[in-house]
Amino acid sequence: IVYHSQTGNTARLAQAVLAGASRVAEVETVLQRAFDTTAEDLARCHGLLLGTPENLGYMSGALKDFFDRTFYPMEGRMEGVPYAVFVSAGNDGTGAVREIGRIANGYRWKSVAEALIVRGDITPSDLQACEELGEAMASGLALGIF
Repeated sequence: IVYHSQTGNTARLAQAVLAGASRVAEVETVLQRAFDTTAEDLARCHGLLLGTPENLGYMSGALKDFFDRTFYPMEGRMEGVPYAVFVSAGNDGTGAVREIGRIANGYRWKSVAEALIVRGDITPSDLQACEELGEAMASGLALGIF
Protein backbone atom coordinates (compact mmCIF):
# COMPACT_ATOMS: atom_id res chain seq x y z
CA ILE A 1 0.00 0.00 0.00
CA VAL A 2 1.55 3.26 -1.11
CA TYR A 3 -0.02 6.42 0.25
CA HIS A 4 0.64 10.13 0.67
CA SER A 5 1.47 11.07 4.26
CA GLN A 6 1.58 9.90 7.86
CA THR A 7 -1.20 12.21 9.01
CA GLY A 8 -4.54 13.43 7.72
CA ASN A 9 -7.43 11.83 5.91
CA THR A 10 -5.38 9.81 3.45
CA ALA A 11 -3.39 8.25 6.30
CA ARG A 12 -6.65 7.30 8.05
CA LEU A 13 -7.91 5.67 4.86
CA ALA A 14 -4.57 3.88 4.37
CA GLN A 15 -4.72 2.48 7.91
CA ALA A 16 -8.21 1.12 7.18
CA VAL A 17 -7.01 -0.43 3.90
CA LEU A 18 -4.12 -2.01 5.81
CA ALA A 19 -6.48 -3.38 8.46
CA GLY A 20 -8.55 -5.09 5.78
CA ALA A 21 -5.55 -6.47 3.90
CA SER A 22 -4.03 -7.74 7.14
CA ARG A 23 -7.01 -10.06 7.64
CA VAL A 24 -5.57 -12.27 4.89
CA ALA A 25 -2.68 -14.10 6.56
CA GLU A 26 -1.32 -15.57 3.33
CA VAL A 27 -0.34 -12.15 1.98
CA GLU A 28 2.37 -9.90 3.39
CA THR A 29 1.12 -6.34 3.38
CA VAL A 30 3.45 -3.37 3.56
CA LEU A 31 2.27 0.18 4.19
CA GLN A 32 4.67 2.84 2.92
CA ARG A 33 4.59 6.55 2.27
CA ALA A 34 5.00 7.46 -1.39
CA PHE A 35 8.13 9.52 -0.67
CA ASP A 36 9.72 6.50 1.05
CA THR A 37 8.92 3.94 -1.65
CA THR A 38 11.64 2.99 -4.13
CA ALA A 39 11.78 1.10 -7.41
CA GLU A 40 13.23 -1.83 -5.46
CA ASP A 41 10.19 -1.82 -3.17
CA LEU A 42 7.93 -1.70 -6.19
CA ALA A 43 9.75 -4.63 -7.81
CA ARG A 44 8.75 -6.83 -4.84
CA CYS A 45 5.03 -6.00 -5.15
CA HIS A 46 2.49 -8.50 -6.37
CA GLY A 47 -0.30 -5.92 -6.08
CA LEU A 48 -0.69 -2.24 -5.26
CA LEU A 49 -3.19 -0.11 -3.45
CA LEU A 50 -2.43 3.55 -4.12
CA GLY A 51 -3.80 6.27 -1.84
CA THR A 52 -3.72 10.02 -2.34
CA PRO A 53 -5.49 13.18 -1.39
CA GLU A 54 -6.95 15.17 -4.23
CA ASN A 55 -4.81 18.29 -4.74
CA LEU A 56 -6.21 20.87 -7.14
CA GLY A 57 -8.05 18.12 -9.02
CA TYR A 58 -4.92 15.99 -9.25
CA MET A 59 -3.00 13.39 -7.21
CA SER A 60 -0.60 14.50 -4.48
CA GLY A 61 2.88 15.64 -5.37
CA ALA A 62 4.21 12.77 -3.27
CA LEU A 63 2.46 10.15 -5.40
CA LYS A 64 3.52 11.89 -8.62
CA ASP A 65 7.10 11.93 -7.30
CA PHE A 66 6.83 8.18 -6.62
CA PHE A 67 5.75 7.62 -10.22
CA ASP A 68 8.52 9.89 -11.55
CA ARG A 69 11.20 8.02 -9.60
CA THR A 70 10.02 4.49 -10.36
CA PHE A 71 8.57 4.54 -13.87
CA TYR A 72 11.72 4.21 -15.97
CA PRO A 73 13.55 1.80 -13.65
CA MET A 74 10.45 -0.44 -13.69
CA GLU A 75 9.47 0.04 -17.34
CA GLY A 76 8.46 -3.29 -18.85
CA ARG A 77 8.85 -5.18 -15.57
CA MET A 78 5.37 -4.93 -14.04
CA GLU A 79 2.90 -5.91 -16.73
CA GLY A 80 -0.35 -7.23 -15.30
CA VAL A 81 0.32 -6.27 -11.67
CA PRO A 82 -3.08 -5.63 -10.07
CA TYR A 83 -3.77 -2.25 -8.55
CA ALA A 84 -6.56 -0.16 -7.08
CA VAL A 85 -6.83 3.45 -5.91
CA PHE A 86 -8.32 5.26 -2.94
CA VAL A 87 -8.65 9.04 -2.85
CA SER A 88 -9.48 11.52 -0.11
CA ALA A 89 -11.23 14.24 -2.08
CA GLY A 90 -12.20 17.77 -1.22
CA ASN A 91 -13.85 18.12 -4.61
CA ASP A 92 -14.85 15.13 -6.73
CA GLY A 93 -11.62 13.10 -6.92
CA THR A 94 -12.10 12.03 -10.52
CA GLY A 95 -9.16 14.03 -11.87
CA ALA A 96 -6.77 12.26 -9.51
CA VAL A 97 -8.21 8.87 -10.44
CA ARG A 98 -8.03 9.62 -14.17
CA GLU A 99 -4.38 10.68 -14.05
CA ILE A 100 -3.30 7.77 -11.85
CA GLY A 101 -5.01 5.47 -14.34
CA ARG A 102 -3.11 7.00 -17.24
CA ILE A 103 0.21 6.46 -15.46
CA ALA A 104 -0.78 2.94 -14.39
CA ASN A 105 -1.44 2.14 -18.05
CA GLY A 106 2.16 3.09 -18.76
CA TYR A 107 3.36 0.57 -16.18
CA ARG A 108 0.90 -1.92 -17.74
CA TRP A 109 -0.77 -2.53 -14.39
CA LYS A 110 -4.26 -4.03 -14.29
CA SER A 111 -7.04 -2.22 -12.44
CA VAL A 112 -8.93 -4.73 -10.29
CA ALA A 113 -11.40 -2.49 -8.45
CA GLU A 114 -13.32 0.69 -9.04
CA ALA A 115 -11.56 3.65 -7.45
CA LEU A 116 -12.73 4.40 -3.93
CA ILE A 117 -13.28 8.15 -3.62
CA VAL A 118 -14.05 9.52 -0.16
CA ARG A 119 -15.45 13.03 -0.44
CA GLY A 120 -15.39 15.39 2.53
CA ASP A 121 -15.31 14.12 6.09
CA ILE A 122 -14.53 10.46 6.59
CA THR A 123 -17.45 8.39 7.86
CA PRO A 124 -17.47 4.95 9.46
CA SER A 125 -18.88 3.56 6.20
CA ASP A 126 -15.92 5.08 4.30
CA LEU A 127 -13.50 3.32 6.63
CA GLN A 128 -15.44 0.08 6.18
CA ALA A 129 -15.20 0.47 2.38
CA CYS A 130 -11.43 0.94 2.73
CA GLU A 131 -11.13 -2.20 4.84
CA GLU A 132 -13.14 -4.10 2.23
CA LEU A 133 -10.88 -2.80 -0.55
CA GLY A 134 -7.77 -3.96 1.31
CA GLU A 135 -9.25 -7.34 2.11
CA ALA A 136 -10.47 -7.85 -1.46
CA MET A 137 -7.03 -7.09 -2.92
CA ALA A 138 -5.25 -9.38 -0.46
CA SER A 139 -7.82 -12.16 -0.96
CA GLY A 140 -7.53 -11.91 -4.73
CA LEU A 141 -3.75 -12.19 -4.49
CA ALA A 142 -3.92 -15.10 -2.03
CA LEU A 143 -6.36 -17.01 -4.22
CA GLY A 144 -4.48 -16.32 -7.44
CA ILE A 145 -7.44 -14.44 -8.93
CA PHE A 146 -5.26 -11.46 -9.89
